[in-house]
Amino acid sequence: MLKEKTIYESVEILDAGSEGKAVARAGDLVIFVPFVVPGDIVDIQVTWKKRSYIEGNAIKFHKYSDKRETPFCEHFGTCGGCRWQNMKYQDQLFYKQKQVEDNFQRIAKITDPPVLPIIPSVKTRYYRNKLEYTFSNRRWLLGEEMGSETSDKDMNALGFHIPMMFDRVLDIRNCYLQQDPSNAIRLETKQYAQENDLSFYDARTWDGFLRNLLIRISDSGDVMVILVFRTDDKEEITGMLSHLMRKFPEITSMYWVINPKKNDVINDLPFHLFSGKPYIVESMQAYGTEREISFRIGPASFFQTNSTQARILYKTVGEFAGFNGNETVYDLYTGTGTIANYIAGTAGKVIGIESIPSAIENARENSRINSITNAFFYTGEAEKVLTPEFISANGVPDIVITDPPRSGMHEKVVKTLLSVNPGKIIYVSCNPATQARDIALLKEKYDLVKCQPVDMFPHTQHVENVALLQKRDQ
Repeated sequence: MLKEKTIYESVEILDAGSEGKAVARAGDLVIFVPFVVPGDIVDIQVTWKKRSYIEGNAIKFHKYSDKRETPFCEHFGTCGGCRWQNMKYQDQLFYKQKQVEDNFQRIAKITDPPVLPIIPSVKTRYYRNKLEYTFSNRRWLLGEEMGSETSDKDMNALGFHIPMMFDRVLDIRNCYLQQDPSNAIRLETKQYAQENDLSFYDARTWDGFLRNLLIRISDSGDVMVILVFRTDDKEEITGMLSHLMRKFPEITSMYWVINPKKNDVINDLPFHLFSGKPYIVESMQAYGTEREISFRIGPASFFQTNSTQARILYKTVGEFAGFNGNETVYDLYTGTGTIANYIAGTAGKVIGIESIPSAIENARENSRINSITNAFFYTGEAEKVLTPEFISANGVPDIVITDPPRSGMHEKVVKTLLSVNPGKIIYVSCNPATQARDIALLKEKYDLVKCQPVDMFPHTQHVENVALLQKRDQ
């Protein structure tokens, strides 16, 4: 942190950055600034300085950009989410598409990347099917509360972490990311906890009873609630869960988890079903057919958090593949087998590979309930599973679909793809930078035919991109 507060005056904001901060320049210096919009002219106070860039905050506005929009959420500017809420939606789409193009030009060294116009989100509010909230006894103080005595204040919060602060949580009054009854469930949960003197978690001392609240709501109307506690106090747990079930009869699945660890990861812990079904259900029309298929989503299952846009994303994958009905398709990083089961009706055989055993169990179960018999799933890391023996046993792929995590594909996977040399590779990514990095390596044998950005997360900097790679004639 800087001791002296350097200020740059009347600086124009030039671009929207990939990390949610806008970009400005002062001479040769790049400046990253949050909560401003390209076209704003501001005074910037420097908060952090590195060799290649600096960070700062806008402390005075000389001109407001015509790209600006009035934020609709009271928590904007404090909450770490929805950082582009002050930008008109059409401009958000422009900068998301630009982010894809810039990464392919800069990292993949493709001068004129074939990027199709971005597909907007059907919903720009209440589009998430999953949200996770944190209990904390160290509530982030707002405005007039700052600097005053806290002994007489309610310091408990149920909401989202303040960016870069592991121990501070913003108490959320209303969130526009998830449909009803999400807000009502969160507010009632906090009120019950307060009225019954249940302790909120302290991230510094690793103490406190209440840790996390997760809510999943499917398009079919199913509602799953997961409450995470630090200790196994059966009476307190039963009391809280029973109260929420009485208050919200629309809850179709109620789970509880005991997490005594010092981190919030719960996928490696037992999930206890308190009431209702062990899953919620999402449905979509299988690619290339008129058949509706269902996906059972358990408490630890991965499913794209924007269900409506997921259907568009997967349809794009199917269209890029152009199946003739006889192909052997490998679906790498298959997760719960959503894409594999979605396309199985138009492919010859689909092989899904995923490192998480519980996800593979979900994938197989989703095949079973939909009577899909040509999708086969294997557990293991792709770089270890894709051996010559595995490929010999399952067939050389005609098409490979890969949807890796934000870190991209393992280098060994890229080398294997170059060795196996499928006719097409369809690369789905939530991080255009690592996608461009991997495609730069695949350019040895493949041409980038086209890319389709899809907006999955309105009011954020995040963008999903589907790239079609075609094997080059040797």
